[in-house]
Amino acid sequence: MKKRINTGLMLLLTLVFVSCEKFLDLEPTGNSIYIQQEGDTIFKSANDVEAALSAVYGEFQNEYWQLDYFVNGDAQSDDAYAGADNPANFQIDEYRIDATNSNVNRDWGYLYRTIGRANVIINNVEKVQDAALSAQRKLEIKGEASFVRAVMYFQAVQLWGDVPLQLKEVTTVSSANLDSIYPQLYPERKPKEEVYTQIISDLETALENVKTTQLHKGFATKGAANAYLAKVYATMEPKDYGKVILYCDAVINGGYSLLPEYDMLWDNEHENSTESIFEVNYEGTSSNANWGASMFSGTEWKKFNIPTNDLVRTFESENDVIRKNSSIVFKNVSGLWSDANWPVTNYPFINKYRLITYPSPQNYILMRLADIILLKAEALNETGDVIGAAQLVNQIRTRVELPNTTASTQEQMRLAIEKERRLELAFEGHRWYDLKRTGRAIEVINSMTGPEGNVFGYNLTQNGLLWPIPQSELDKNALLTQNPGY
Repeated sequence: MKKRINTGLMLLLTLVFVSCEKFLDLEPTGNSIYIQQEGDTIFKSANDVEAALSAVYGEFQNEYWQLDYFVNGDAQSDDAYAGADNPANFQIDEYRIDATNSNVNRDWGYLYRTIGRANVIINNVEKVQDAALSAQRKLEIKGEASFVRAVMYFQAVQLWGDVPLQLKEVTTVSSANLDSIYPQLYPERKPKEEVYTQIISDLETALENVKTTQLHKGFATKGAANAYLAKVYATMEPKDYGKVILYCDAVINGGYSLLPEYDMLWDNEHENSTESIFEVNYEGTSSNANWGASMFSGTEWKKFNIPTNDLVRTFESENDVIRKNSSIVFKNVSGLWSDANWPVTNYPFINKYRLITYPSPQNYILMRLADIILLKAEALNETGDVIGAAQLVNQIRTRVELPNTTASTQEQMRLAIEKERRLELAFEGHRWYDLKRTGRAIEVINSMTGPEGNVFGYNLTQNGLLWPIPQSELDKNALLTQNPGY
């Protein structure tokens, strides 16, 4: 502990000595705080701030969103095995993560880097003097950056629970303000309730100021803000199902519609569709390509996120042929590798991400209407409207030529919605978070069945529902505390 405190003070004193020189560090420090000399103007023109906003959106193309988001949401659930050969992914898949896990460390870094970059825009866009940047556009930019910050904090609070709440960049470092600067450079964790309050505030700022529609679904819109507000109110405790219904309705009545065929979502001919709410767009160029798609399919090497036997059996027991075929493809990998969970002659891959050549132009859909419809069904059911919930579930089932749900009680409907979300949203990064927010993760994961239909043998405990704070962050910041069990 003493060593960590001394290290922090040495760094702070170093910053004091260099503060007499004007500089702007465009890359975040270890804890994502940007350093700026007081009085400097960060953005000198409309082009400067627009470029900064573009860079913030560009963070949705980093490794977190191209790969780790899906590992965390799917390999950490009963939908996918880790696959490939990364020991850090094996730890996540098998619920034996430790604080030195490289994925945990880099994901913390990615999320807080984006938060830091969004902070600079949020706190400085209104200071720009360029007449080319209208007052209305300043509000829009602030709303868009607030949306991105909210999405990043929503990821962080679900992964770690209590997390540091960094909302400002450091503007001056001197001996006179050590007491106030130290908590900014080395912040403590804030209760998750406080983090959720900030997430909601940021999304409300976005909702008030962003455009209703944009060039494509890769930008913040009112529909995207409403969708994330609905998801936040369904996740935080205590849940507010009235708010969930309110924001789901705003999305459902906001001009979105389901595509007529499920496979259109993945055929790469209907990107930025009427069903999509928020979507990471790729151009397929050397500087703007989705390399993540090649991580999940192809036979040149063993891929990540291999579909589980448990999920395949669920598709088959439901006779859900359309969604199974869109979601999973089987190939013969004889002579290429072996796997304890699947025969090499009938080996499954994710089929939703199909343009596996590099550079790939395939987009990633992070939020779509079917998710929101089923979320509203969940909220209706929890408030006693089982019939209303059934109508929404049936709307989703009709598209994939399945009969109406037979669930007729609240508990039956709760499980029916859970299954429907699993099959509809497989491999889209939602399953782990669905199980956590409904309190079903431990029961479901520990009951998961393997290749022979027997219980797979996972031992998920309450402590395993949250990740450890990265050891590298603990080493730098004596004010951080570790989650229980690590």
